[in-house]
Amino acid sequence: MSAVSDHALLMDRIYRWQRRFGIYDATRKYYLLGRDPMLAGLRPLPSSSVLEIGCGTGRNLVKAAALYPESRFHGIDISQEMLSAAEKAVSGAGLKDRVRLARADAASFDPRALFGEQSYDRIFISYAVSMIPQWQKVMAEATNRLAPGGELHIADFGDMRGLPGWFRKGVTKWLGWHHVTPRDDLFEMVAELATAHGGRSEEKRLHRGFSWIAIVSKR
Repeated sequence: MSAVSDHALLMDRIYRWQRRFGIYDATRKYYLLGRDPMLAGLRPLPSSSVLEIGCGTGRNLVKAAALYPESRFHGIDISQEMLSAAEKAVSGAGLKDRVRLARADAASFDPRALFGEQSYDRIFISYAVSMIPQWQKVMAEATNRLAPGGELHIADFGDMRGLPGWFRKGVTKWLGWHHVTPRDDLFEMVAELATAHGGRSEEKRLHRGFSWIAIVSKR
């Protein structure tokens, strides 16, 4: 069995019951603190194309579509369980005409085949980089899919250096139980991608380092 399918099965196993009983969205709001600041910073121009990688239950896509009513949105996820939840959320919000979803591996997806898009003005990844084994490849692929002047926005767990050591140790252990590994070199990776594409990078440390937001702006 391939690494991709192994990861897909793992994600389905983790989220199958959480999403069906509403546990995922009910609990994540207490610690995925970088999501809404990241969405507020997207600021796509009217008629922009926006993609979420690892769209999960669709919570972020529904919120982003409400924030930016003149943009069109796409979402991909490797977990069919999560996509089922996202489809329900998008339909319930009356957004099926503006938000399209597909199952895909973020490390090797083809937006033209999936959605008829060559590139995107904005791509965002919310708390998925810390769960994707090939996260560097995913970020590189996402940057390649940006249109000229496009931006990649990432929200995830940070190094928590501004927090007490006992808290940092406890949270790191708890995250490990859920197959989450904060990427301490996230900002370095973002800077490398920005340089490679002649653009710039931006780093934001929130909540004493508990949350990080990283941005790649493509030239």
